[in-house]
Amino acid sequence: MTRFAAVDIGSNTLLLLVVEEAGGRLLARRDLCRFGRLGQGLDKSGRLAPEAIERSLAIAREYRAVLDEEAPIEGLVALATQAVREAANGREFVGPAEEILGVPIQVVSGEREAELVFRSVVEAFPELAAGEVVVVDVGGASTEFIVGRAGLVQSKTSVPIGAVRLSERHLKSDPASADEARALIADIDRELAALALPRGAALIATAGTATTLASVAQNLRVYQADKVQGYRIVRAEVERQLARYLELTVAEKRHMPGLEPQRADVIAGGAAIYARVASVMNAPEIITSDRGIRWGAVHELAGGRYG
Repeated sequence: MTRFAAVDIGSNTLLLLVVEEAGGRLLARRDLCRFGRLGQGLDKSGRLAPEAIERSLAIAREYRAVLDEEAPIEGLVALATQAVREAANGREFVGPAEEILGVPIQVVSGEREAELVFRSVVEAFPELAAGEVVVVDVGGASTEFIVGRAGLVQSKTSVPIGAVRLSERHLKSDPASADEARALIADIDRELAALALPRGAALIATAGTATTLASVAQNLRVYQADKVQGYRIVRAEVERQLARYLELTVAEKRHMPGLEPQRADVIAGGAAIYARVASVMNAPEIITSDRGIRWGAVHELAGGRYG
């Protein structure tokens, strides 16, 4: 069986996807998520923190062992996003990580990131992608906005706001104060004001904040990708969750069903982005995608041979 793999090195998580061709489709064999938090302190210092580098390199070693178990793999790609491309000392992570993984790490632009996210959405939701869609991929340090129509990208924008960055910048109290919450929303609204997001388009949300919203909405005590993929969250539920995240302490959030404890301190920043986007677009719901950059990358590696 033909196998492909992608490592997505983000500002909050490192993801590993290994897929195998079966019956003309790509099916996941391993789909792993670990929290390296490379974006820790980046907004303030402009650098990757030494402890964040060490955490992420340890995850790279774990992933290399998994890749060896899954051999032979026809194609492997490693992609790094906002934290690495922004940090003045990004090479301090990239060099050792390349030695561990055994492949060059592509430090991709925000536009390239957006292309891969959109590719994953087209493959996963062909009927939706045939119309007009807005895909929003909230990461730790940046958010990608892709407007698509008839399966083609119409515009793509990367904005330097994300779950980790905004939470560190604004939510310094535990729980957040009313002033901090207002500053968070105002910051997001300033960024969204520069974007032309069409009303009436389907709103598709990818990455960890989105899947967390879907998991919490369903009270999933154990993450289940099949229940998250394609799950529709009404806007009122997104706003309800945001209000809850802002009023609870981090310790209290860690015990919420569906919320991974490692996301508890940054979930409010990410949820606020989705809540404000849905409001600006007047979208009645958010459609959740469990697939993002990593899936776009493996479909690209496979050359479109498998739908």
